[in-house]
Amino acid sequence: MWHLNKVSQLSSTPLQILFHLNGWYFAAFFIAEILMFIYKGVILPYPQANLILDVVLLLLFLGLETLRLFYGWKGNLCQHSLALFVSVAVLVPCATFVLRLEFVLNAVLLCFYSFELVLGLMTILVFSR
Repeated sequence: MWHLNKVSQLSSTPLQILFHLNGWYFAAFFIAEILMFIYKGVILPYPQANLILDVVLLLLFLGLETLRLFYGWKGNLCQHSLALFVSVAVLVPCATFVLRLEFVLNAVLLCFYSFELVLGLMTILVFSR
């Protein structure tokens, strides 16, 4: 006779949904940022050195955000506090840029980050029990 062990479902569904939504939003955010850099480089009198630095920072941000979402996603699904903690810790370096449209885009991203921070910390506490 097969005995099924009762596996506790500690993973946070709202946090997982938020990671999914944030992934889609970040994809749109990244495309908007690329378009703004094109706008800055072609239309605005934007120094070439600053534009190159901004593109490098955007690529660094892309890498950090991808790793953050991956570790958060997997940490929540696999119920690993350390992976989820890494995801929450990388939230801190993820917030910059200038134009008004960028400000609005970043404000929405910061809202996602805030929700993820709260749900992530709550889920870490549940995993740690």
